[in-house]
Amino acid sequence: MKIVRSVADVLAEHVTFEIECIDRMYCNVYVPRLQYAAGLVGYLHHQLGLPIASTAPLGPITDRFTKDVRAFAQQHQIPWVDFVKGQRKDDVMHEQLAAFTAPEGVVFIGRAQEKTNLFRTEKRRRPNGSSYPWIVKSTGVVNHFYCYCLDADFGPFFLKFCSYFPFNAKLCLNGHHWAQRQAGQAGIGFTAMDNAFAAVDDVPGLQAICDSLGPTQIYALLEKWLQILPNPFIDADRDAGYRYQVSILQAEFSLTQMLDAPVTGRIFFEHVIRDNLDIGRADQVGLIFDRPIRRRGPRPTPGRFRTRVITNGVTPSLHVDYKHTGIKQYHKERKALRTETTINDTRDFTIGKGLGNLPALRKIGFSANRRLLGVQRLDHDPIRGARALHHLTDPVVTDQGSRIPGLPLGRTRSHALLSALLTFRTQIAGFTNRDLRILTAELRGLDPATVSAGQATYDLRRLRSHGLIERRPHSNRYQVTDHGLRTAMLITRVHDRLLPTALAHQTDTHTEHPLRKASTAYQRALDALAEQNGLAA
Repeated sequence: MKIVRSVADVLAEHVTFEIECIDRMYCNVYVPRLQYAAGLVGYLHHQLGLPIASTAPLGPITDRFTKDVRAFAQQHQIPWVDFVKGQRKDDVMHEQLAAFTAPEGVVFIGRAQEKTNLFRTEKRRRPNGSSYPWIVKSTGVVNHFYCYCLDADFGPFFLKFCSYFPFNAKLCLNGHHWAQRQAGQAGIGFTAMDNAFAAVDDVPGLQAICDSLGPTQIYALLEKWLQILPNPFIDADRDAGYRYQVSILQAEFSLTQMLDAPVTGRIFFEHVIRDNLDIGRADQVGLIFDRPIRRRGPRPTPGRFRTRVITNGVTPSLHVDYKHTGIKQYHKERKALRTETTINDTRDFTIGKGLGNLPALRKIGFSANRRLLGVQRLDHDPIRGARALHHLTDPVVTDQGSRIPGLPLGRTRSHALLSALLTFRTQIAGFTNRDLRILTAELRGLDPATVSAGQATYDLRRLRSHGLIERRPHSNRYQVTDHGLRTAMLITRVHDRLLPTALAHQTDTHTEHPLRKASTAYQRALDALAEQNGLAA
């Protein structure tokens, strides 16, 4: 019978510290009264004093804003970049940021043409045939200005303005960058990772900082830079209530768990993937997000309920979806297990998009991360197993600094030592240096006279340092430990029975053994995939 444990339970034994933090946030910055045609007409009448409902008078405002942005860049000697199709804007930011030396400021301004919602005037006719202008919502490809900035509190972020009325904008920030800045100001020592922390002196203090990021800090960031950057709305507009508000387009909530055995973390995560390929089923998703899932009836829950495993290079990631929300789990930089819930539509959880709802979304996102770990199952502890294997095969360093070699698998001498332990375990009186020398020589096909006592002493030291044998008190005799017996039984059986049989089936060209047949089918599938994608040699 398998004793199945949750991933959360297994991780509890291997996590040195963990941090929950808002990661990337992408926000809509807009003037609420100007998002519909009637509000635009009100602006034309009351702010511009125009009796006619037409977008034509807005052209000069657009031109003025464009000139202001250009003049701002020239006045402050800010680099200007005209993005081309397919160019990664983040790459440009990293390049420009590397040469930026000021503690804060505008790193560069980029211009790109993008499709967006806007207002147009169309001609309509009355029943008597006369025409009149009418403002309607439409779409168009227009210039957008990307203001990439470095803030003393938030680090790198960008604010993107549409150059056309009503000048909607987008704000993109990173909670980890903010937390790193705040930790530095608070005197908390840490080692940074990409959007994470590799080491922290004060974990509770850092977690308190991460928990404090909310609407107040984000609004303060926006207001600060709206006063620095060219603002499309003049003072009279703002005094009349035409002020920017913020709503949440996308928010990522991350849980980073630093592992005590980073090297074996990838093995652990691959086992998590293998044992939880059904995690995307509707019943499992309902547990993760704590939401009822209806597959039948008049109003079934929308979305595809599936588990996706995506490999980027050699790093696999596990993906689970619920409506427009997704959870991604992966082994981060070979050091930590990262679980991220990304909410792309707050209405998935019947919550409004306003920035004031961030605390409620935070609770949902972080709870989903924890529930995923609670729902995931493992029938063993892969980290413990990998650690035991490395303890056997890797060198041991003593307290005095001496380096005692391990027992590499596949080596004749190592295999002979492990096989000898199975025999010595049956000897009640234990065994001596001479007994080990004679038996291992026979197992290796050597004349015992060619194996010196010094070589046997060297092997005894290796076996003792790895916990496979122990010396009997007040004697020169040794006995096999319980750990030594279990290890020797497992390794010798794998070496003598499993590997030779499997390799014989793999290399036998005359008989189609099931293992060779499966291997051949796998290779053909890979070759076909490579040919379809133009990767064949």
